[in-house]
Amino acid sequence: MKNILVAIFVVGFSVLNAQNFKPYQFYNKKGKAVKAEKMIKNLADHDVVFFGEFHNNSIVHWLQLKVTQAMYEKKNKEITLGAEMFERDNQPQINQYLAGKIDAKNLKDSVRLWNNYNTDYQPLLNFAKDKNLNFIATNVPRKYASQTAKEGLESLNKLSQKEKSYIAELPIEVSLETPGYPEMKKMMGDHAEGTKVMNFISAQAIKDATMAESIMRNLQPGKTFIHFNGNFHTKEFGGIYWYLKKKNPNLKIAVISVFETENPELKIPEKDYFPTDYNLVIPSDMTKTY
Repeated sequence: MKNILVAIFVVGFSVLNAQNFKPYQFYNKKGKAVKAEKMIKNLADHDVVFFGEFHNNSIVHWLQLKVTQAMYEKKNKEITLGAEMFERDNQPQINQYLAGKIDAKNLKDSVRLWNNYNTDYQPLLNFAKDKNLNFIATNVPRKYASQTAKEGLESLNKLSQKEKSYIAELPIEVSLETPGYPEMKKMMGDHAEGTKVMNFISAQAIKDATMAESIMRNLQPGKTFIHFNGNFHTKEFGGIYWYLKKKNPNLKIAVISVFETENPELKIPEKDYFPTDYNLVIPSDMTKTY
């Protein structure tokens, strides 16, 4: 009887192990699995690191914080943080929060925060606050992106100089050669009006161009700028990456992209896989924050 129980336990344990509840796996550009430690060592040698995300994915946000903490140690504190989720005109309030001049409630009352700020972005901002790091609000205020989608890029010329300071320097180049933008055009459909399509793409472009300019303005020798943004903004080395390389082709930039899979072993997805420097593969059923 005792031997039977032992056998049942061993079989049960083997079945449990076979389930392989693996939360994530990083791959390099060549499709080889890499350990986080090796990735961090390589990333520390870059001027800019983009960490793409699915905005509502809990494991991605956890990894963003962990990678940031590891980079802080590896770079001997020499890092700067920035994010799509904060807009340029809110930088003064963020600076006040980082300096301890306003508390968390005052910040929430005075800044446009995403609905998932508490769970997904506050930990990053608080890390910057605790470690006395700069945290840059890189994105264009959303009202100007909305204006562009409705009225086109030319409408931005009518803005005041103060308003223009929240946007990348005009005129902004918009090219369908930018990776990701042809995909947006395709999403609009063959029957969409040409002007409307380009306005839609231009609205994306002013976000990407503004974030690139914000990063460029805040680069410091010896420091790595870690930027958090939606996966599409740096997909296939497009978007922000493309505009940043336009400004300075010599910058050493790394991109972390995210992909979901139903494969329990977290193998590289067979479809819609466009690798960048590092590629984070996660379970498609990972807990969502909203």
